[in-house]
This record gives sequence, C-alpha cells and structure tokens, in this order.
Amino acid sequence: MKNLPTIVVLAAGAGSRFQSLAATAAADPMLSTHKLDQALGERSVIGVTLRNALATMLPVTVVTTRRLAPLISQIVASRDVIVLPEVGTAGDVPLGMGYSIATGVTARPDAAGWLVLPGDMPMVRPETIRAVGAALMDHPVVYAQYRGRRGHPVGFSPELYSDLAGLAGDEGARRVVARYPSFGVEVDDPGVLVDIDTPADLEAARRGAAASASIPLP
Repeated sequence: MKNLPTIVVLAAGAGSRFQSLAATAAADPMLSTHKLDQALGERSVIGVTLRNALATMLPVTVVTTRRLAPLISQIVASRDVIVLPEVGTAGDVPLGMGYSIATGVTARPDAAGWLVLPGDMPMVRPETIRAVGAALMDHPVVYAQYRGRRGHPVGFSPELYSDLAGLAGDEGARRVVARYPSFGVEVDDPGVLVDIDTPADLEAARRGAAASASIPLP
C-alpha cells in the first residue's frame, strides 16, 4: 500500500451548525443526532461517504470521535479508525479540522500522499477521488473542481508531510494549499461542491440520491 495515496476521511467535527438549525426549525427530532448519522438512502451520510471512499480501492483512514466510532467501525476496519476526543472536551489540545488532518496523515506516514475528504461530502464519486490521487504524481497539491469551482477531495503529495503533520486547531490546510502550487482536476461531478452542513443540505442530498437511484442502469 506504500505506493498508493491514503484517503483521510474527516469525521470528528461536532456538526453544531446542523443541530442548531434543526432545533431552531423544530424539525424532525431525529435531526438532533449528529449530521453524519443521518439517513441518506439505505445508509447514513458517513456510510455513503465511506462506501465511495472504499470503492476506490485506495487505503482509507477515518478520523472520528467516540460518538461515531461504533457506526464507522461497522464499515471500516477498526485499525483504520482513529478516535479523537469530542471538540471542547480535551482541555488545551488544539482540536479541529487541522488537528484531524495532522492526526490522519501522521497515522499513515509512508503513504504516497493523502486525499483529504470531509465525512459530510457523500456525493463525491469514487472515480473523482481516484483522479485526484493520480494527479499527485505530478503536483504537490491537487483538488477536484467542477466547472471551475474548487471542491474536495484535496490531495497532498508525500513531500508535504511535515507541513501537514504540524497542523493544529480548526484552520484546516488552507495555509499549506496557499504555500505550494495547486492543480485543479476538472471532473464531471457536482458532488465535489456538496457538503451536508444544514438540514436543507440533507434534504437536497436525499432528493439527489433518490433521483440517481431511479435512473435505470444501462
């Protein structure tokens, strides 16, 4: 597996905006649970994201919290699941997206790069992920784009290990992306722009998934 990039799925966020909007709208009580645990077709949001990641046949590492670990461990081998404390419960530990990326990368230091995929992006297709991974052969930073708009996953080549390992807090990898030449892989996949951040996003994703399921296979 050393000659393949690893997909780092980020699933350690609190999803507080989703829960806050759900509560404000007095929506379905089930929306009070974590957004990644919401139903999307026959699976959960994180279940669909992981299904697409695993379908690439690339190594997958998931960074999550104890709350979601049991669900994720039903889909991904426990050795590939890294459990962090919930945001706001670890004292001085600088938790957040940056910390999650650093944790996933340092857990797989020998990978041929890392493809960072947020767990709330279930519409990203497996072939899109593989296309970004392939472009890491020639570029230090690669991202998927749809009609010129930058999306996910974002890939980082092995030489950026030290930069990624030093990330902390919730800033993510923006500074790393800004520091090195980036290459956009144009894909016919609008899912690279779709994250589940609100209940409205979830309903739109459910409609999109239902429409895709209704299209007969050739």
